[in-house]
Amino acid sequence: MSVSASAPVIPVTRTSSPRPRPAEDALGFGKHFADHMLVVDYVEGQGWIAPRIVPYGPLSLDPAASVLHYGQAMFEGLKAYRQADGRIALFRPDRNAHRMATGAGRLSIPAIDEQLFVQGIAQLVNVDADWVPSAPGTALYIRPTIIATEPFLGVRASKTYTFFVITGPVGAYYAGGLKPVRIWVEKERVRAVKGGIGAAKAAANYVASLQVAEEARARGCDQVLWLDAIGHQYVEEVGTMNLCLVIDGTLVTPPLGGSILPGITRETVLTIARDWGMPVEERLVSIGEVREAHAKGSLQEVFGVGTAAVVSVVGTLASEDGDMVINGGDPGPIANRLYDAITRIQYGLDPDPRGWRVVI
Repeated sequence: MSVSASAPVIPVTRTSSPRPRPAEDALGFGKHFADHMLVVDYVEGQGWIAPRIVPYGPLSLDPAASVLHYGQAMFEGLKAYRQADGRIALFRPDRNAHRMATGAGRLSIPAIDEQLFVQGIAQLVNVDADWVPSAPGTALYIRPTIIATEPFLGVRASKTYTFFVITGPVGAYYAGGLKPVRIWVEKERVRAVKGGIGAAKAAANYVASLQVAEEARARGCDQVLWLDAIGHQYVEEVGTMNLCLVIDGTLVTPPLGGSILPGITRETVLTIARDWGMPVEERLVSIGEVREAHAKGSLQEVFGVGTAAVVSVVGTLASEDGDMVINGGDPGPIANRLYDAITRIQYGLDPDPRGWRVVI
């Protein structure tokens, strides 16, 4: 799949002060940013206007800007990958565009045009193509964001917004193979509730998780397993990722019901697993069922799936009721196979029969 060459070209103002490129063996995540950014404005009655690519720099906001007081903010996350042949490809950007467009309504934000989303990002990455790293496992992370900008105090939706996209090179999430993590089962606080904004990639969902994540780390854990907000009995997400379990040979994941983000990696994992002929179930899973399956020996694997890590293996589920060590604390075969299958498509090492790669 390629981006349409007939799409309108967005005007570019190139930086006069290019930044030095960081060493590819010391990138980390979210620490370095490329030279340019995409910016589009929204004005009520005019729609999304004046797309442009400009040098990376501060945004100007009035102290009364709605986002600072009422939290109208959402974002996306995707990556650009250096291909085996040297070209650059995005992975399923149309799904990120669709998720942002559909989730915006829940936050009373006008939907960004999906074609503009994909075409604008493709052109931005093309402008900063030299920033796309080539070392194994590295990529250019892409962060599209929408914020409310109208200066006013009053509880209503803003009439103006800014959509902007910044990018930056990121290092390999895993060096030397998948590394299992220790997860705290949180029984009191919640990330999101059905009927709330959990299904939208709202900034507020993430701030709600920070305190609990800090407490989990103080307990010697890496992140949190979130349970449902009503009865605190059904598993939902793990950290900031969708959750998958392998129970007696079946890949199981909680269903999308309003409190869980519809992850693009989640969708990819389920599609690939079904292609393999693996049994897949999207259904409610209680923490009691997880404990029972662990006790019986049928809980074979637990892992999170998301853009940053692709697959994050859970080695231990910890709680006040004791630890559950999964698969001896080692990555399981399904997690490893899914990670390899997805990353090989992303980096252009395997065929892409579904057209998920967008070469730019």
